[in-house]
Amino acid sequence: MTVLEIERLPARSDNYMYLLHAPESDLTAIVDPADAAPVLARLKERGLTLDWIVNTHHHGDHTGGNLELKQATGAKVAGPRAEAARIPGLDLPLGEGDVFALGAVAGRVIDTPGHTAGHISLYFEEQGALFAADTLFALGCGRLLEGTPEQMHASLAKLAALPDDTQVYCGHEYTLANARFALSVDPDNQALVARAREIERLRERGEPTVPSRLGDEKATNPFLRASDPAIRRQLGMERDGDVAVFAEIRKRKDQF
Repeated sequence: MTVLEIERLPARSDNYMYLLHAPESDLTAIVDPADAAPVLARLKERGLTLDWIVNTHHHGDHTGGNLELKQATGAKVAGPRAEAARIPGLDLPLGEGDVFALGAVAGRVIDTPGHTAGHISLYFEEQGALFAADTLFALGCGRLLEGTPEQMHASLAKLAALPDDTQVYCGHEYTLANARFALSVDPDNQALVARAREIERLRERGEPTVPSRLGDEKATNPFLRASDPAIRRQLGMERDGDVAVFAEIRKRKDQF
């Protein structure tokens, strides 16, 4: 299997950036650089040259380091075609079905609108790695700042169709708060109860909860489970459609 080294770099209060390195080609990318300084420092420590900056959406806490990194390293910027005008320094627009490659390491672009109008996710099938940014969080999903419940529900369904062993690399360390909310709408889910306890233990020790396993998300993340009878009963929405149930879960999370 072609190797992809993935390093999680924390930024700001709760952001995660991801440094990707393909050793066979000696190519390196940074996914969603909130700030340039920690990226440049880590590149220097590892003796790496930055070739690509990859943005999943236009928000400043995912693109804030673009221009400084581009100027300092000469790296090119790849990002969502649908948000091209809002991605600083964009060189390579990407959309559904496109491939982003680091040498022989190939990531498939998936359009996942909802949080923003043109949000994309990046899936490296051979390596089993999904960079879902602010579409799919550990035990959560992004706020619908520019999209609709229908769009986000469809985007999450695309990601949920990937293999259970996929590792989900999301954009923020929101998992503890997400777990507390998830229990409010799915209190009898024993897999969720156990996962919430483990998350509490991890955060008490200051350890990250990301990446998470997609199969665990399917079993415990309420935003992927709008069709689940237990959640529907808890919400009093046994006869409603999946999108309506999803929209109610998202509304409750916004107000939690």
